[in-house]
Amino acid sequence: MAEPARVRIDKWLWAARLFKTRSLAKAAIEGGKVQVNGQRAKPSKEIEVGAELWVRQGWDEKTLIVAALSDQRRGAPEAALLYQETPASQARREQLAAERRATRDAVQFPEQRPSKKQRRQLVRFRDLNSLE
Repeated sequence: MAEPARVRIDKWLWAARLFKTRSLAKAAIEGGKVQVNGQRAKPSKEIEVGAELWVRQGWDEKTLIVAALSDQRRGAPEAALLYQETPASQARREQLAAERRATRDAVQFPEQRPSKKQRRQLVRFRDLNSLE
């Protein structure tokens, strides 16, 4: 199948499986979580091969290079061929993920949930401290 000549960025992000729906892709673009060649873009901006995208999804920030265009959502293996993540971006994401795992391991969580009596005591304690 022939590659389309022009594709909207929201449609491409959806086809590349970076967002589950086009409306989520549109919301991310409008919220400034997607930049094209270092600048904010509108959802209707047409994207070209070789463009550099910066995409923030949750805790992760990715820098992608557009390798191909598509306006149809296909399987994940085919969608992965639409872009390439830069090595610096991959290394930074892996480092930040490792830091989050280390931080999570340092936090101690209680062995069990509080009982009903303990929950009531916690509520009373919070209410008393909120009056001060």
